[in-house]
Amino acid sequence: MTHTTSETSSETSSETSSETADETASDPIAEGRERIDALDDRIIALIRERMNVSDRIQRARLASGGRRIQLARELEVLGRYREALGSPGTRLAMTLLELSRGRA
Repeated sequence: MTHTTSETSSETSSETSSETADETASDPIAEGRERIDALDDRIIALIRERMNVSDRIQRARLASGGRRIQLARELEVLGRYREALGSPGTRLAMTLLELSRGRA
């Protein structure tokens, strides 16, 4: 069977595209990055949910004459994160607390 130059070029192009798609589909780095992106989206959603819950608690506490920030509770949160994640966990908890404190 004889192939013209355009047929051979077309077949080679199709094979190359197919191989590239296969490589991307089985690329552990790309797959891992997609998974991390999905996890980050979930983490961001959970942080936003945490901020909303914290806001409701703060409003209820203020309405009952309490303070906006309860330091004893924040220390509990810091301790839990430190215990689970070490020193970086403490920094993460501080960031979460800062995000969740709301506007003064």
